[in-house]
Amino acid sequence: MSNPCKNFALVGASGYIAPRHMRAIKDTDNNLVAMLDPMDSVGIIDSYFPDSDFFTEPERFDRHLDKLRRKNTNKVDFVSVCSPNYLHDAHIRMALRNDAHAICEKPLVLNPWNLDSLSDIEQRSGKKIFNILQLRHHKSIIELKKKIDTLPKDRIHDIDLTYITSRGKWYHYSWKGNIEKSGGIVTNIGIHFFDMLGWIFGNVMNNTLHLLQADKASGMLQLKNANVRWYLSIDKNDLPVEATNNKLTTYRSIKVNDEEFEFSGGFTELHTESYKNILLGNGFGINDARNSIEIAHLIRNQKITSNSNETHPLMK
Repeated sequence: MSNPCKNFALVGASGYIAPRHMRAIKDTDNNLVAMLDPMDSVGIIDSYFPDSDFFTEPERFDRHLDKLRRKNTNKVDFVSVCSPNYLHDAHIRMALRNDAHAICEKPLVLNPWNLDSLSDIEQRSGKKIFNILQLRHHKSIIELKKKIDTLPKDRIHDIDLTYITSRGKWYHYSWKGNIEKSGGIVTNIGIHFFDMLGWIFGNVMNNTLHLLQADKASGMLQLKNANVRWYLSIDKNDLPVEATNNKLTTYRSIKVNDEEFEFSGGFTELHTESYKNILLGNGFGINDARNSIEIAHLIRNQKITSNSNETHPLMK
């Protein structure tokens, strides 16, 4: 994976996150030779790889990858998976079946047991499956991890996580509003934070759910070295005054031991940084993704309990 120029294909070209992958491929001096999306509103491609082949049918896309592999002309080395969450598993398999590594957006899969099947396919194919866990590349988060790692290993930290990002009515009519396809907001907007916190404070020990609705959720997550009160919402009415007064549609806050942890900036280059590490053989794989996937799966499949001593401040 040290060759300076690799051939990429991309699944899910019309989605919100796809341009970040296109930019990362371009910024790392690689080539995007083929793209797939059932929607043809993909003019964004012209800004990055106008000569890329484009398909709206997965069968023809799969055949194209196979032809490139057999001819060994522009053979695809990596497939970037930016499709809806419930299709990630199938598109990762398509990549490995065509002798390519897979780079997949979060979540790698919706159900933890699918990770074991992918691990088996990965071993048999000799190709790797990478997950985009970009918050692990954020400079402020790396510094926080370094700080926590210097503290006593038995210390339990108190954390409040609040993430509110407004979404319109369209959200509930799209695949993102279907919990069977997306995993709900806990997965859609929460899994990167659960991954980041697990990376810093350890694996999950206990998980309590206080609220689970289509547009918001809250609970208490007990990690090896932290108790995390979390609140996730796509309801604009949950935005605090300081956000609405500044006409902001997103509010992000993490308090560690009552001290606000600031990481509002520094997000624009994280996909490119992820790709750089993957191309160097240092990407995050199946085992790295497992903890947050298990957390999200447990949350959406457990019963709601009430404990006023553990609830997030916004629940009160």
